[in-house]
Amino acid sequence: MVAAMILLGGATRLTESGLSIVNWRPVTGILPPLNDAEWQALFAAYKQSPEFTKVNFWMTVSDFKSIYWLEYLHRLWGRLIGIVFLLPYLWFVMKRMIPVALTWRFGVLFLLGGAQGLLGWYMVKSGLVNEPAVSQYRLAAHLGLALVIFGLLFWYALSCLTTRPQKSGGGWTRSGSVLVLYCAAFTVIWGAFVAGLDAGRAYNTFPLMDGQVVPQGLLDMSPWWINFFENTATVQFTHRVLAIGTAALIIVYWFTTRRPETGNAAQRAIGIVTLLALFQVGLGIATLLSEVALALGMLHQFGALVLITATIWLKYQLGD
Repeated sequence: MVAAMILLGGATRLTESGLSIVNWRPVTGILPPLNDAEWQALFAAYKQSPEFTKVNFWMTVSDFKSIYWLEYLHRLWGRLIGIVFLLPYLWFVMKRMIPVALTWRFGVLFLLGGAQGLLGWYMVKSGLVNEPAVSQYRLAAHLGLALVIFGLLFWYALSCLTTRPQKSGGGWTRSGSVLVLYCAAFTVIWGAFVAGLDAGRAYNTFPLMDGQVVPQGLLDMSPWWINFFENTATVQFTHRVLAIGTAALIIVYWFTTRRPETGNAAQRAIGIVTLLALFQVGLGIATLLSEVALALGMLHQFGALVLITATIWLKYQLGD
């Protein structure tokens, strides 16, 4: 469900649907509009937003519905995740069916889920003030926390459902797996900055950007470091470098860990991570060349989530 939530969030961003609901009602908002009067009230509220006045001023109620439903589904799915998690959790706790350590860990997971909802609304609010665009900083934080929640859920699920293998591999094999995980996650987070600035719809050539390996204006903003977060060219260039660098690191990691002490299961996991990384780079290039076609954009985000999952699986396979 969390994986689906992340993909729904990506679809909401790609279809520019994320600013259609201008109020946050955690409880009463679970119901959609049920009659024409409610639709008109929601549309009237949307007409006060910067997105309507500056971008979608041509919309009618019928047009508004087309962007409303995806954002509504995204929010509804988040509420359902909370319910599906909380009710069994409370039952298991009352029945003392969960070890104390896991009880606390699962409790923290639920709190992180609640924090994610608050962070999502904090992100949306940034696009309801002056400009009809959410803050790329808040978008990156929202995606980052989603990955943390997903990663913890996956790790705890593995711990509960399987017996972790015995420790295998040398020092580089084990430390390298952590480095690969962090580099992959860092690259994905930078993809959120690309999405937040719509940088994927600029410089739609590869490997050159505007006919150059290193585009002009890379450090035009002051102070210099702000370019990596707010300069469209720099943000896209950074994402490219991170993606290619991470893929190269994974290839080197695969080549240098092909040893008997690594273990067959871990070697298979490393091979899968390597193939997924190469596939993800290819998807990224295709997405860029298509000027972020919806299907390719969604597939690219799904590929990122699968790659993160595989790197976590690899770390688990290397044992205690």
